[in-house]
Amino acid sequence: MSIDRGDRAYTVVVAALLGGAVLAIIYPLYFIVIASFSEPDAVNNGRVWVLPEGFTLDGYRRLLADPRVWRGVVNSLTYTSLATALSVALILTAGYALSRKELPWRNAITALFLVTLFFDGGMIPRYLVVKELGMLNTVWAMILPNAVAVWNLLIARTYFTSAIPVEVREAAYLDGASELKFFLRIALPLAKPLIAVMVLIHLVWNWNAFFDALIFLTDESKFPLQLVLRNILVQSEVSASGNLSSDLSSYAEQQRLGELIKYGMIVVSTVPLLLLSPFAQRYLSRGGVEGALKG
Repeated sequence: MSIDRGDRAYTVVVAALLGGAVLAIIYPLYFIVIASFSEPDAVNNGRVWVLPEGFTLDGYRRLLADPRVWRGVVNSLTYTSLATALSVALILTAGYALSRKELPWRNAITALFLVTLFFDGGMIPRYLVVKELGMLNTVWAMILPNAVAVWNLLIARTYFTSAIPVEVREAAYLDGASELKFFLRIALPLAKPLIAVMVLIHLVWNWNAFFDALIFLTDESKFPLQLVLRNILVQSEVSASGNLSSDLSSYAEQQRLGELIKYGMIVVSTVPLLLLSPFAQRYLSRGGVEGALKG
């Protein structure tokens, strides 16, 4: 009886802790959504908790009516899709090659990759390299500098080492399969969880990237969505401060609009990732754990 009571008490405590953790993660996201539909005064005064108060779409109207936002969406989709495809292709091919013990200088090459995890030239050398390669203000500046994430490459190397038995490789070679055919027909299908994890990681990474665009791009027509939203928010704040001395009512309206834009831009920039995540979520834990195992 005491054991049953202990089990029930343990279950209740664990459920309460997990419920609190889930609430602590989900509620801030929910609050941002309802705040984007609420009057800023109600949000600032703490009257918005569960439902929007003073329902308004002014923030979304301002954002979606700006042609820069739609151009930024197209640019972000282009950069994200190209960068993700290139990064995943390079990581899978290099990870498979480094997983093969027959590769000459395998450990030395891996060590060279590891060095880049601990030492970095910094922003100025990075900018100079991009400039000398003629990639400033081009799409390649958003794709090539971050094409290979070394940590993900090491995960892919470990995954191919542990997830593909030597017997499978030997059987394929006995059947006449070439190295390329084995990689395309056997290794990649066995690496579906790894591929899903890599695609999800790089989609999130590239979609949220804005610092490289801030440094390498000068043409506003090439700005990604994140940088466009940042500029819109800064512009709205500057406009509000500029109207302070001339028109208090205009200043108040600009402040109100700036608050709505602040929450609305978070929702606009996050929705695509929220829609994508459930499709790859079932592979995330399995692929991440298998890729982290040592062979």
